[in-house]
Amino acid sequence: MIRYKNLFIDLDDTLWDTYHNNKECLEEIYTAHNFGRYYASFEAFFNIYMPHNMDLWAKYRSGEVDRQTLIIERFRYMTRPMGIEDVKSVMAINNDFLQRTTKKTRLVPGAIELLKYLYPSYRLFILSNGFREVQFKKLSNSGLAPYFERMILSEDANIQKPHKGIFDFALRNTNSRRNESLMIGDSWDADIVGAYNSKIDQLWLNPEGLPAEGFTPTYTVRSLEEIKNIL
Repeated sequence: MIRYKNLFIDLDDTLWDTYHNNKECLEEIYTAHNFGRYYASFEAFFNIYMPHNMDLWAKYRSGEVDRQTLIIERFRYMTRPMGIEDVKSVMAINNDFLQRTTKKTRLVPGAIELLKYLYPSYRLFILSNGFREVQFKKLSNSGLAPYFERMILSEDANIQKPHKGIFDFALRNTNSRRNESLMIGDSWDADIVGAYNSKIDQLWLNPEGLPAEGFTPTYTVRSLEEIKNIL
């Protein structure tokens, strides 16, 4: 007997390979906008950008910064040493980056195979903090869209994972019962802690084998392939 009926699945770095797709886009941006006139190499640029971007996303999830601040400051931090600080120029770089990301199609290994396996037996939903103008294109261009009934975004709920409100919003707007639902994601803070605090079972995609903090998730796997042994 199937325990769950509804699977809420994170998109970025759970199904869509955000790290490698974004790194590829950033290297294109680095070349197109001549960042080499200041940074010694793309790797030097990337090693500064990534932790700064991750910090901004953490602040966005916690409500410390809004969407506009995130999208401006992630690149303005990098262009300021080059003498570029005006919002128009920074936004042009950001928009170029976002448009490039929608065309990238690299998936986490096993993503399509897993969705083909799950699709006949479960209702599948994307639950993401990502931005509307790129998430739908990423889902469509990468071949993931046909497997999902709906995408729930933090912009729809006006609150980000890990806050309980977005999980309540997702349940309510998909007519899903809490005890029949499972959250699948790679982010401990956003996906797993958020679902746990919302009393939704969790499946943590944890390829690096990181330690859990404070509680044990309902399930933990190192690869998407392993999920077939659980569901």
